[in-house]
Amino acid sequence: MSNSELNRMIDFTKDFRIAVFIAIIAITTIILGAITEKVLRYFLHQKLNNKEYDPTGFKFLKHLIITVIYILGFAFALIQIPEFKIIGHSFLAGAGVISLVAGLASQQALSNIVSGIFLVIFKPFKINDKITIDKFVGTVEDINLRQVVLKDAENNRIIIPNSVISNQIIINTNMHDTKCCKIIEIGIGYESDIDKALQIMKDEIAKHPLFIDTRTPENKKQKQPLVIARVVALADSSVTLKAWGWAKNSTDGFVMYCDLLQSIKKRFDEAEINIPYPQRVVTIKTDQSQPHS
Repeated sequence: MSNSELNRMIDFTKDFRIAVFIAIIAITTIILGAITEKVLRYFLHQKLNNKEYDPTGFKFLKHLIITVIYILGFAFALIQIPEFKIIGHSFLAGAGVISLVAGLASQQALSNIVSGIFLVIFKPFKINDKITIDKFVGTVEDINLRQVVLKDAENNRIIIPNSVISNQIIINTNMHDTKCCKIIEIGIGYESDIDKALQIMKDEIAKHPLFIDTRTPENKKQKQPLVIARVVALADSSVTLKAWGWAKNSTDGFVMYCDLLQSIKKRFDEAEINIPYPQRVVTIKTDQSQPHS
């Protein structure tokens, strides 16, 4: 056997050994990631049995740990290749990680990760909160390293990058206090009985099963009414009435609001209280130059 053939055989053996090591590392990484995910998912399921437990941080930590496992697996695989050994060590060495972070600082991926960490630390919202972001309304289903997943009322999933959320105004209906105030605003005709209309609105709100009394003991002592309704504007063709009704959360508030629109309209019809609607007068001009037959 010539020296060139021997060298080729040695190179082939070396390349084959590297390929085997990389395959073993890849399989081990995938298995370890799957096991970790199942174990963390099991603990998350156990924690969710406690209704007071907040799964936000735990879910984010799960995504972070699995990502680190895959990064380490990728780095160990690179170390096996002589040409990429320096890059692989950079993933594992502290100085290399700092250099890597500095190099990726302007990229969207790192921006999403950092924004996700801030979302978990400062908690402007958490899992199962109902929020509004840039006209998108939904319940927070997941927060991971890249994005927040919302589930809307039609069961669609709205995926918003973490870096986008960091620059948006967020409306959180569940933060600290879940109570929801629904405003019932109706315009009635100027000839209608205002006092009767206000009383009907108060009665319908007060007797709705989803309405809650938010008055404090001090408010009750001062004899503050259960429901407040007022005249808020004198419009061009109507008197605008407004009443405030409280529910324990936004879901009950929406149902209560819809029911009240229907029941108040029926009561207004019975009491002959008019709700104006736009009317137009159409004038048809005839051509006077045409001779009449």
